[in-house]
Amino acid sequence: MKIKWLDQPEKHDYHAAESYLSLSMTHKAAKQAADALREADMTEFAAKDIFRASGLSLLGISDSHVESDRVKIIRGEKLSPLLLYRDQVNARLVIADGYHRVCAVYKFDEDAMIPCKIA
Repeated sequence: MKIKWLDQPEKHDYHAAESYLSLSMTHKAAKQAADALREADMTEFAAKDIFRASGLSLLGISDSHVESDRVKIIRGEKLSPLLLYRDQVNARLVIADGYHRVCAVYKFDEDAMIPCKIA
Protein backbone atom coordinates (compact mmCIF):
# COMPACT_ATOMS: atom_id res chain seq x y z
CA MET A 1 0.00 0.00 0.00
CA LYS A 2 1.42 3.36 -1.04
CA ILE A 3 1.12 6.01 1.65
CA LYS A 4 0.32 9.40 0.16
CA TRP A 5 1.58 12.71 1.49
CA LEU A 6 0.82 16.39 1.02
CA ASP A 7 3.69 18.39 -0.47
CA GLN A 8 3.92 20.60 2.62
CA PRO A 9 2.64 20.47 6.21
CA GLU A 10 -0.75 22.05 6.74
CA LYS A 11 -0.81 25.58 8.14
CA HIS A 12 -2.40 24.53 11.44
CA ASP A 13 0.39 21.97 12.03
CA TYR A 14 2.82 24.78 12.84
CA HIS A 15 0.50 26.15 15.53
CA ALA A 16 0.09 22.63 16.95
CA ALA A 17 3.89 22.20 16.99
CA GLU A 18 4.36 25.53 18.76
CA SER A 19 1.71 24.64 21.33
CA TYR A 20 3.31 21.23 22.01
CA LEU A 21 6.83 22.64 22.22
CA SER A 22 5.69 25.36 24.64
CA LEU A 23 5.09 22.61 27.20
CA SER A 24 8.84 21.96 27.49
CA MET A 25 10.29 25.38 26.65
CA THR A 26 9.35 29.02 26.96
CA HIS A 27 6.66 30.33 24.67
CA LYS A 28 9.25 32.54 22.97
CA ALA A 29 11.55 29.57 22.30
CA ALA A 30 8.61 27.49 21.05
CA LYS A 31 7.61 30.27 18.65
CA GLN A 32 11.18 30.51 17.37
CA ALA A 33 11.25 26.74 16.84
CA ALA A 34 7.92 26.84 14.96
CA ASP A 35 9.22 29.69 12.81
CA ALA A 36 12.37 27.66 12.06
CA LEU A 37 10.16 24.73 11.04
CA ARG A 38 8.21 26.99 8.65
CA GLU A 39 11.50 27.95 6.98
CA ALA A 40 13.04 24.46 6.95
CA ASP A 41 13.33 22.49 3.73
CA MET A 42 11.39 19.28 3.24
CA THR A 43 13.34 16.08 3.83
CA GLU A 44 12.44 12.49 4.72
CA PHE A 45 13.39 9.82 7.22
CA ALA A 46 12.37 6.20 7.78
CA ALA A 47 9.55 5.70 10.28
CA LYS A 48 11.68 3.36 12.39
CA ASP A 49 14.49 5.91 12.60
CA ILE A 50 12.11 8.66 13.72
CA PHE A 51 10.90 6.41 16.53
CA ARG A 52 14.40 5.41 17.57
CA ALA A 53 15.61 9.01 17.67
CA SER A 54 12.54 10.23 19.58
CA GLY A 55 12.57 7.46 22.19
CA LEU A 56 8.75 7.41 22.12
CA SER A 57 6.58 4.32 22.29
CA LEU A 58 4.44 3.22 19.41
CA LEU A 59 0.74 3.89 19.96
CA GLY A 60 -1.62 1.13 18.86
CA ILE A 61 -4.68 1.35 16.67
CA SER A 62 -6.78 1.48 19.83
CA ASP A 63 -5.79 5.17 19.91
CA SER A 64 -8.55 7.05 18.08
CA HIS A 65 -6.16 9.45 16.31
CA VAL A 66 -3.93 6.62 15.08
CA GLU A 67 -7.00 4.74 13.87
CA SER A 68 -8.24 7.85 12.06
CA ASP A 69 -4.90 8.21 10.26
CA ARG A 70 -4.87 4.47 9.48
CA VAL A 71 -8.26 4.84 7.79
CA LYS A 72 -6.96 7.81 5.78
CA ILE A 73 -4.06 5.66 4.56
CA ILE A 74 -6.43 2.86 3.51
CA ARG A 75 -8.67 5.37 1.68
CA GLY A 76 -5.66 6.79 -0.16
CA GLU A 77 -5.99 10.21 1.47
CA LYS A 78 -2.88 12.35 1.79
CA LEU A 79 -1.32 12.84 5.19
CA SER A 80 0.45 15.97 6.35
CA PRO A 81 4.25 15.69 6.67
CA LEU A 82 5.76 15.62 10.16
CA LEU A 83 7.34 18.51 12.01
CA LEU A 84 10.45 17.41 13.91
CA TYR A 85 12.56 19.40 16.36
CA ARG A 86 16.12 18.57 17.41
CA ASP A 87 16.34 19.08 21.17
CA GLN A 88 20.03 19.95 21.40
CA VAL A 89 20.00 20.16 25.21
CA ASN A 90 18.69 16.61 25.74
CA ALA A 91 20.13 15.16 22.50
CA ARG A 92 16.82 13.75 21.31
CA LEU A 93 14.31 14.22 18.56
CA VAL A 94 10.95 15.76 19.39
CA ILE A 95 7.99 14.95 17.17
CA ALA A 96 6.50 18.44 17.40
CA ASP A 97 3.56 17.49 15.18
CA GLY A 98 2.64 14.17 13.63
CA TYR A 99 3.08 11.58 16.38
CA HIS A 100 -0.20 9.84 15.55
CA ARG A 101 0.57 9.89 11.83
CA VAL A 102 3.97 8.26 12.28
CA CYS A 103 2.38 5.59 14.51
CA ALA A 104 -0.20 4.83 11.83
CA VAL A 105 2.43 4.68 9.09
CA TYR A 106 4.68 2.42 11.17
CA LYS A 107 1.84 -0.12 11.43
CA PHE A 108 1.89 -0.44 7.62
CA ASP A 109 5.62 -0.23 6.97
CA GLU A 110 8.33 0.55 9.52
CA ASP A 111 10.73 1.28 6.64
CA ALA A 112 8.37 3.81 5.02
CA MET A 113 10.06 7.09 4.21
CA ILE A 114 8.14 9.92 5.85
CA PRO A 115 8.37 13.46 4.51
CA CYS A 116 9.05 16.04 7.19
CA LYS A 117 10.59 19.32 8.13
CA ILE A 118 13.24 19.31 10.83
CA ALA A 119 14.77 22.20 12.76
